[in-house]
Amino acid sequence: MLSHESLLWAVFGVVILILFALDLGVFHRKSHEVGIKEALAWSGIWLAVAIVFNLLVYFWMGTEAAIEFAAGYLVERTLSFDNLFVFLLIFTYFKVPSIHQYKVLFWGILAALVMRGIFVMAGIELIDKFHWIIYLFGAFLFVSGLKLALRKDEEPMDVGRNPVLRFCKRFLPTTDQYGDGNFILTIDGKRFVTPLFIVLLIIETSDILFAFDSVPAILGITLNPTIVYTSNIFSILGLRALYFALAGCMVMFRYLSQGVTLILIFVGAKMLASGFIEIPAAIALGVIMLVLAASIALSLILPDRRANKRPYQSNFK
Repeated sequence: MLSHESLLWAVFGVVILILFALDLGVFHRKSHEVGIKEALAWSGIWLAVAIVFNLLVYFWMGTEAAIEFAAGYLVERTLSFDNLFVFLLIFTYFKVPSIHQYKVLFWGILAALVMRGIFVMAGIELIDKFHWIIYLFGAFLFVSGLKLALRKDEEPMDVGRNPVLRFCKRFLPTTDQYGDGNFILTIDGKRFVTPLFIVLLIIETSDILFAFDSVPAILGITLNPTIVYTSNIFSILGLRALYFALAGCMVMFRYLSQGVTLILIFVGAKMLASGFIEIPAAIALGVIMLVLAASIALSLILPDRRANKRPYQSNFK
């Protein structure tokens, strides 16, 4: 008879396959520009699915596991806001038509499913064999948070200097044409890599870099592979819809980056202190929710007047 944990993996796999099939085969079979209403609807669907899955975790694995899932989900979702800014910068630099952006994010997240699984399994395996690595992860997160807290305002990322872009231009036959949203385009009998393919590669490599923060952060909450992987994946699955819902107003949340900084420092400190003080998952979840709510509330109470200038779109025209 299957254990409850095995049943959770089965439910997770079936749900992901069904929603992906509906997403790609029914609702987005033809490329189209995603509006705010559609984006909010899909964002709500993924959130609802994550909540229902968390209820299954509660009934089948207990309260502690459910709290860990919720904390891991919130940590990943909060850290993922940085990804949204990167998506916006990349799409703006390459002037990717809105009608093709969803396709890039869809295939990018499919690849992220595999990469996150590798990161999660490797991280848990390392901690199981060499427990002291948890302190290394904690120090890494703590220092990352301090660097974010101490850095001054910087210019947006220069996509043109990205090594992936340089590699593609140097070693691959490229074209400026998008075709009908193709990754590979045949022109005069020769195959060329389109900007859409390069954008996909850059987004994927960016996600790998983000995983160096997000995966250790969730490992600071729990080492249960089921909870770590599913909470991480459910969070990033809603990232595509969240991008289209918030792309026009992300700059409104001016204090969210400070919230991310505090969460990184907190989780890093929790991992460093794990050998002396065990902070319950419920307290960790409370701290994360409090920081996230406070950063959003401050952003709404004290809006940035420069937000209307939308600097992230003007630098790469």
